[in-house]
Amino acid sequence: MKIKKQLWRAYTYSFLAYCGITQLWVIYLSQLGLSLVQVGLCESIFHVASFLCEVPSGVLADRFTYKRMLTLSRITALISAAMMLWQGGFWWFAISFVVSAWAYNLQSGTLEALVYESLKAEGQEADYPHATSVMNAMIEVSATGGLLLAGLLVHGHLAWSYILAVALAALAMFVVSQLKEPATHQPQTNHTTIKTIITTAWQVLQQDRGLFALMGFDAIFSALTTGFFYYFQQVMQVRHFPSWLITTALAGASITAIIAIRLAPRLLKHAKQRVLIGLAVMLCATFLLAALNTNTVLVGLYLLNYALSALLPPIFNVYYNDRIPSSQRATLLSVGSLLYSLAMIGLFPLLGWRIDHVGFAQTFSEAGITLSSLLIIGLALASLRRKD
Repeated sequence: MKIKKQLWRAYTYSFLAYCGITQLWVIYLSQLGLSLVQVGLCESIFHVASFLCEVPSGVLADRFTYKRMLTLSRITALISAAMMLWQGGFWWFAISFVVSAWAYNLQSGTLEALVYESLKAEGQEADYPHATSVMNAMIEVSATGGLLLAGLLVHGHLAWSYILAVALAALAMFVVSQLKEPATHQPQTNHTTIKTIITTAWQVLQQDRGLFALMGFDAIFSALTTGFFYYFQQVMQVRHFPSWLITTALAGASITAIIAIRLAPRLLKHAKQRVLIGLAVMLCATFLLAALNTNTVLVGLYLLNYALSALLPPIFNVYYNDRIPSSQRATLLSVGSLLYSLAMIGLFPLLGWRIDHVGFAQTFSEAGITLSSLLIIGLALASLRRKD
């Protein structure tokens, strides 16, 4: 096996598979006549399907080769993108989101495993961290570039983003055909079942409420920032933002995310409670300021919200690693994913319903008032406990 060619093919696949060309799907579905409640339900359905398919996809990973898993992933991605081009109404799009969830699950972790086994076969597994950093860089460039290109297609041409997604999926399948299957394919000996995840979540709630609270904070915070990010697309559409402004806002969001990620190590030097309170205050302020409801303020808040969402993963990865034993890490991280899915399933359509009735600015300012009230009550209760 020529390892350099293998790696570059893997990097090319990651670039093609993770292109962000379809990230403006809220605008697209709104243009096709779906209400924001229906848009929110599509996202909820994606998370339900992804969670339910997590275990079956793990079983398939043991039965099939890495290449076949990646090929199946791109076939389902192609089908999902093609379905989005057919204006079949809410249930048609909901099925497309289910197929998209299959694509996500079939791909999750497969490429990384193929690269690791390829390096291991050549006795170069020590190069794996470098290989993953290159893959992540390719993914970031592709996701950002695709998103910026989609911004140029907003006004009446977003269907092209799905045509391009179909083409990218086909190209990715060709790249997969050029990959070499590693001689060793290590199957998982134990699969984390849905029952195990739910049982573990209940045990964590009873035995380590601090960890459960941390996961809950992460899930709700991430769901709210994700909601702000996606539903702001509707603001850009309703207020007729020109393409250059949309592209500038998207580019600015990427830059603020990079700055936020670089700030994460500095924040980790401070006490955990101070950091979490600071993040909560920043999120409350972001939502409360939405009440000003001017384009300039909302674009600025959009950038701040995106920065906060980018800041969360590197911080919480460290917090989780400090609290979770290695033997339980996979299962407990699945609990975190479950809580995030539940938060998205509940909050996303609720936010969409409220925006349909009172608008984006009032919805998130109300969310800010609610979060601020909960934060004040929480801090007051914590203060009383310390006095006791």
